Amino acid sequence: MPQRFPLKPLCLVVLQALACQAYAAEPADAAADDSAAAGALAGPIQSIEITGRGQSRQVQNINKADLAEALPGTSPLKVLEKLPGVNFQSADPFGAYEWSTRFSIRGFNQNQLGFTLDGIPLGDMTYGNNNGLHISRAISSENIGSVSVSQGAGALGTASTSNLGGTVQFFTLAPTDERGLTFAQTFGSDSTSRTFARVDTGLINGVFKAYISGTRQRTEKTKGAGDQDQDQLNSRFVFNFGDNSLTGFVNYSDRREVDYQDMSLEMIKRLGYDWDNYQPDWNRAVNAAKGIFTGGVTSLDDAYYSAGGLRKDTIGGLTLDLHLSSNVDLKTTIYHHDNEGQGHWYTPYVPTNASNPISLRTTEYTIGRDGVISDLTWEIGGHTINAGLWGERNNHTASRNYYAVTGPADTMYFLSKPFATDWKQNFITTTSQYYVQDTLALMDGKLKLNAGFKAMDVNIKATNLVGTRAAGELTADKKFLPQAGFNYAVTSDDEVFGSASKNMRAHQPGVTGPFSQTQAAYNAGVGNLKPETSTNIDLGYRFKRANLQGSLAVYNARFDDRQLSVATCAGILGCPSTLVNVGKVDTKGVEAIAVWKFNREFSWFNSYTFNDSKYQSNYMDGTTLVPVNGKTVVDAPRQLFNTEVSYESGTWFARAGGKYTGKRYYTYLNDNGVPSFWLANLSAGYKMKSLGWVKDLSLQVNVTNLFDKQYISSIGTNGFQASDPNGTAQTLLTGAPRQVFITLNGKL
Repeated sequence: MPQRFPLKPLCLVVLQALACQAYAAEPADAAADDSAAAGALAGPIQSIEITGRGQSRQVQNINKADLAEALPGTSPLKVLEKLPGVNFQSADPFGAYEWSTRFSIRGFNQNQLGFTLDGIPLGDMTYGNNNGLHISRAISSENIGSVSVSQGAGALGTASTSNLGGTVQFFTLAPTDERGLTFAQTFGSDSTSRTFARVDTGLINGVFKAYISGTRQRTEKTKGAGDQDQDQLNSRFVFNFGDNSLTGFVNYSDRREVDYQDMSLEMIKRLGYDWDNYQPDWNRAVNAAKGIFTGGVTSLDDAYYSAGGLRKDTIGGLTLDLHLSSNVDLKTTIYHHDNEGQGHWYTPYVPTNASNPISLRTTEYTIGRDGVISDLTWEIGGHTINAGLWGERNNHTASRNYYAVTGPADTMYFLSKPFATDWKQNFITTTSQYYVQDTLALMDGKLKLNAGFKAMDVNIKATNLVGTRAAGELTADKKFLPQAGFNYAVTSDDEVFGSASKNMRAHQPGVTGPFSQTQAAYNAGVGNLKPETSTNIDLGYRFKRANLQGSLAVYNARFDDRQLSVATCAGILGCPSTLVNVGKVDTKGVEAIAVWKFNREFSWFNSYTFNDSKYQSNYMDGTTLVPVNGKTVVDAPRQLFNTEVSYESGTWFARAGGKYTGKRYYTYLNDNGVPSFWLANLSAGYKMKSLGWVKDLSLQVNVTNLFDKQYISSIGTNGFQASDPNGTAQTLLTGAPRQVFITLNGKL
């Protein structure tokens, strides 16, 4: 085993020296402008562009510079892991492998957060998504201009039915005024090749501009056999007429990824971190299916032949932005999204025939969404009034099928004509939401008060087409979900802020949720089924000085009627889940963020989070009491710490950082979990500016997991368990080893 650099002691020294300083910066436009695109490779780079100055909520933004220096193809969610309150995990170096992606804020897991792209809802971005798509499929990372994170409660107008906690808003980089071609080519570990090219028309006749881009990524898994590939096309136009504009986009993605084997603590100890599925050894998989085990394997579930996921998405929209008068603006967006998906799993539990003990099991998805979002802003006197509405109709179908296989053939394509179907359901979900908010400026603008509310109605009509899963109609609605806050500028460089909000998460259709139960279980529990709700309170302080900027926030959140879908068997068996109400959950914590700008070239970024999320109610699993009262919420580390040093000379640039993730439990009784760990990353490069006919040419090196740390990344991949004292639950994924990538990019 290679010797590993002792990063942990060094980082502990850094953490001890930091205390809890914090960072803030000037506000910036939500949408990225042309200069961001033109200057992404030039000029001094700031670690964070904005930390919500003037906001009544805890807010930070990641700018284009942070995204540009990340490994090309990296999910912007992974870039956000440096922010306080944010926990991100993935088994691949890009953070784009969706089965493994786990993203949480302040103990709210991914399906309790809200995500949008230019205001268009992305759903909760979970693997078996029923109402959206992952950001890595929605747009190429090179075309994202900025990302805004609200750790507590999102803005009232956020188009989401799942944002109990924070929201993440992605904003597209605008077409540039200058005509040109932008390109980037990445090569690296595990035969990685990523090609990105974008053509901008430039500003035509002073009113129209557009771009179209293509991305092709090919990479092998970091262990085992199989590839994780993606092709993307993005296009966008802006047409200006007077003070008004019409913007449109169409994005397409075709992603195919071979899965890693889900592990348990016992398996990692017995088989090692590098253990994976049998592919390409078909005979060994067949023998295992017959109970003939070799090489340390002791169970049918230690490995399968292979597994994988396929997703095709097309999403597009039109936005009309009208400046109706000097103090009234109206913005309206219509959008459409089509999705086709299949999750593949070679199962030894259902034979193809008498001579072949293995078949290919799929979970198949389709989504067809249409929606409209409209927002009005009216400034009158010291008031800014915001009001808007959102409506969406979503047609979603999910099914579980089995296909015959004859041997080690390539099956990473969309299959048809199964020999058996376990279940098939269709869901028509109709969403309507409206909001009203008033922001009042007092004391010559030093004090800002905001108050408003939103109303939400989500109706699901579920039809059972095959099998015994539940059908029915279910509505979640709240007519009054209030939000209020304040921001007071103590001086021009210091401010305090606070906010309180009430939110609801609607019931979810699809593979999990109320309709994933049997009809009998659904009928027995639907009368007592309540949507999850939360109350969030934030209080904080922001400051800025010549070379130090910061913020410090404390928060408290209460969950009521928290629903958990509990697996009743091994993931590959696909048993109906049981929906469990775990009652109340209390969360409290402290967040700090800081950046020291030592001089023009050097800066030092730090963030720290202490989060305490605990269940407050025991629950029943059938006739068994599960005494979770006082236990820590699963996958909610108590401490997170990130430190990063940046250097930018205009020619040379470098970033070196490390992140500490505290212990995480994957059992509700906290009788087992995964240990804390440090992880370090490095990026560095040289900007040649111009070389012949190529402008802004740069060469960049990215090293992920710099010290080749062995660690457990994602947990809960096959759900969470009440108890696992022996460490046999296969619901963990190991992290990627050290990876090295080189990128050449520039403009023509």
